[in-house]
Amino acid sequence: MTAVFSHGRLRLYLLKLLDEGPKHGYELIRLLENRFLGLYAPSAGTIYPRLQRMETEGLVSHTAAGGRKVYEITDAGRAELRQRAGELDVLESDIRASVEDLASLANEIQDEVRGSVRDLKRELNQATRETRRGGRDFQWEFQWGGPGSSTRGEPASGTALDELEKRIDAFAAEVRQLVRGARLTEGQARTATRVLDASLATLRRLFRS
Repeated sequence: MTAVFSHGRLRLYLLKLLDEGPKHGYELIRLLENRFLGLYAPSAGTIYPRLQRMETEGLVSHTAAGGRKVYEITDAGRAELRQRAGELDVLESDIRASVEDLASLANEIQDEVRGSVRDLKRELNQATRETRRGGRDFQWEFQWGGPGSSTRGEPASGTALDELEKRIDAFAAEVRQLVRGARLTEGQARTATRVLDASLATLRRLFRS
């Protein structure tokens, strides 16, 4: 869970969302994800237990509709919302700041990825030029592309490809180490996943060009 929702503040925000109208759990998850520009979304394991506790405390109730539980706020829930109105204002301000921070972090990571890809492309182009100057004729098949796969243009040198393989292994190892050594929030994990997906998509475009 993102730190902005610590100390019972997620419960407060759920009451705020339900005060806008009845919703089922999936709708609440999507609304929170949209509020954080897709950079954070609580899991079902985070939302549903809280809704159950809130129902036990009489703050919300539910009805069954289409095989789903639709939750709505009770009078007791509205009373708590009124009592915590000042806290809700602070929470909204903190959410705005958190969204700005997450968006800035995502942009920084994407810039770093684009820079790394540019460096990789420059090195591959340099290796190609060296191969042409040396008159070497290396043929190389992408091992993970399967039999029959090929590269376009002049084949890269064996040295450059060995270096690329090493960089890939080192990159994967460092990412795993960073993930294992960090206490990632759900939002950070989702952002990192999107960055890796974007990097892979960029490499696919590079190797197809």
